[in-house]
Amino acid sequence: MSQVLGKPQPEDEDDDEEDELVGLADYGDGPDSSDADPDSGAEEGVLDFSDPFSTEVKPRILLMGLRRSGKSSIQKVVFHKMSPNETLFLESTNKICREDVSNSSFVNFQIWDFPGQIDFFDPTFDYEMIFRGTGALIFVIDSQDDYMEALARLHLTVTRAYKVNTDINFEVFIHKVDGLSDDHKIETQRDIHQRANDDLADAGLEKIHLSFYLTSIYDHSIFEAFSKVVQKLIPQLPTLENLLNIFISNSGIEKAFLFDVVSKIYIATDSTPVDMQTYELCCDMIDVVIDISCIYGLKEDGAGTPYDKESTAIIKLNNTTVLYLKEVTKFLALVCFVREESFERKGKNFSKWNYSDPRAGFILLEVRTGLIDYNFHCFRKAIHEVFEVRMKMVKSRKVQNRLQKKKGATPNGTPNVLL
Repeated sequence: MSQVLGKPQPEDEDDDEEDELVGLADYGDGPDSSDADPDSGAEEGVLDFSDPFSTEVKPRILLMGLRRSGKSSIQKVVFHKMSPNETLFLESTNKICREDVSNSSFVNFQIWDFPGQIDFFDPTFDYEMIFRGTGALIFVIDSQDDYMEALARLHLTVTRAYKVNTDINFEVFIHKVDGLSDDHKIETQRDIHQRANDDLADAGLEKIHLSFYLTSIYDHSIFEAFSKVVQKLIPQLPTLENLLNIFISNSGIEKAFLFDVVSKIYIATDSTPVDMQTYELCCDMIDVVIDISCIYGLKEDGAGTPYDKESTAIIKLNNTTVLYLKEVTKFLALVCFVREESFERKGKNFSKWNYSDPRAGFILLEVRTGLIDYNFHCFRKAIHEVFEVRMKMVKSRKVQNRLQKKKGATPNGTPNVLL
């Protein structure tokens, strides 16, 4: 059982150098790389909210909606691994909460949770400053409540935000659908979609695009929805998708995901359609690997981490499909679906490695796959090259920000000198 985490391949001798390439200190998470003024009292690695240059480093995702719509629960479940049942005891949010998500250079943003009772269009709020640096605005609607007031608030929020920043991605989470029947879910989504777009059309704003998602914290729908939102904020997404397409086409793999193991958000997948059941199996596999690694993968003194450059796992399902997980970086994992016949088994004695559970219907195996391992090594090197380019861009942008801040800004927050 302890061998779920395999040994590194011989060709991975340069892993230590590559892992340094994606260190958190290079992405604004340490005091040395922070853009914040040390005398300003701001948190290390986090720019002040009123700083007009803050979004050059980390785009914002705003969580908005009426009271008790489920905004804080979503954030806790997705980014804090809180059990959905525990969210029942969360107190109502009464102030704006900001959180940094800095798991990798790709999943790197700020989440702002806005209390539903706050009127941020009040003259005391600078809502233009709020929306100017926003990458995505998620509006949460409680599907089990009367959503007419929520739709009116959605319309007001979207129209005001669009006037300030036309590049915002507007996402609507039709939330708490776990309490609705399948037919009711479809009808609710259709009704909200129709009413929201009709309101925009009446205001002459048909060019504003709203994306709608049916979500619940009691299944994987909330993780998939957040995955779609985050992917829109990743400029390297086409490159990642292309790399995955090349990898699966040359390896006999049916489907591949690039996961952030902390949040279980997939930041990229190949061009084939995503099946919800496939995505759920990938999430479950990550949980299994981390749980087993926490028990058997650490050293005797408890040192080390449950997920590192040696992490690899293969799960054979009872339908001749094999799930294959490999560490890409300290925060990213590649999870693939492969047909059993595509695997090249070496060695006949698996008694040391086998673990079967008839209730779960899967077997964990230690299998060596020459072609897939080689192609994965090439894929991993390509991902690290993308990281290297990203790191250079971030460092260059930070230098530009510092120079720009020294020159000052106009009262409305725009730079004096355009870059």
